[in-house]
Parts: sequence; structure tokens; C-alpha cells
Amino acid sequence: MSKQLLKNLVEQFKESVLETSSDCGDDVALIKPDIWHAAAKFLRDDPRCRCDYFSDLSAVDYPDREPEEGRFEVYLILYSVAKKHRVRLKTRVRDDEELATLTDVYLGANWMERECYDMFGVKFRGHPDLRRILMYEEFQGHPLRKDYPANKTQPLLRYREGTFDKLGPFLTDEGMPLNRSPTTDTDENR
Repeated sequence: MSKQLLKNLVEQFKESVLETSSDCGDDVALIKPDIWHAAAKFLRDDPRCRCDYFSDLSAVDYPDREPEEGRFEVYLILYSVAKKHRVRLKTRVRDDEELATLTDVYLGANWMERECYDMFGVKFRGHPDLRRILMYEEFQGHPLRKDYPANKTQPLLRYREGTFDKLGPFLTDEGMPLNRSPTTDTDENR
């Protein structure tokens, strides 16, 4: 059972595991950021755990949380193919804090950490190629932060060399950005 994974984590890392919860098969451990890498490695390598399948890594933004508590909650979902249990690790990091990379523990963490950096601005210390993955290089800010303005316009860029055969952006009568302008809900628009 995944509850046993939580017990193994508490046994191994003691007070560095801040809280655990189990509800409807969703077993979660909130840990201190300084054991992030060690906990992931433990869950992968310990024969009682054997969490060999990396499912997901992302973050949630809590901008109203006290700064010392950490604005971002980074989570990692792991699964054991052999033992058929799943666990979610969470940790909290401040805006200016770096979290250890998991790319040497799980290769799949590479792109997920880049996405987390690109969308939220969470930095991963030791990542081999921490740069934007979804947004273009000149994009300013991190669009999944809750304080990112929905109507913010980004700098207009010239087409890069070799892209002259691509279509230009929409003209004003050909479309509009999603959810950026109020629309009326009439029968014509349905």
C-alpha cells in the first residue's frame, strides 16, 4: 500500500517530513525542500518502495501565502510498477529559492522541470539545460503565476531568419486571443 510508503519516508527522514495524508488512495507527503532529491532517490532505490515510474512534476502558485512558507508548492508523482502503489511528494519553495534537480534520478524530470521553470519561474539547481520549453525566449514573465496579468501583451518580434514562408499572425478581423476580450453570449456567437 502507498500508506506504507509514507511510513517508510517518515522513518527515513523523520522531522524533514512535515506532514502526510491519505485520502481515497491519494497518499501525499509534504517534505522540506532540502531533502527533495534524497527523498526521490530513496523512493526509487529502497526495495520496500521501488517507485520506478516518474508520472508528473509541476507546481501550484499560492501568491497570498506568507513568504517564509514558500509561494510555490512543487509536487512529484511517482508510481511503482512492481508493487502497484503511487505516492505524491510535495515541497514548498520561495520565489527566490532553488530546488535540487531530479534529472539524475528520473530522466523524465528533465522536460517537466523545464516546463515548471518556464510557466512558474521555479528554478532547479543542477539542471543540465534549464531554459524555456513552451514559451519563446523573449517572453517576459511566467504565465501560470496567479499574478501574471491576463491581458499582458508581449513584445512584438520580427520573424527569425528562415521563417519567411510562415503565415503571419491573425489580422484584427480574423480572430482574437482566447479569453482576452469580453464577448456577448448571443445566439449569433454560439
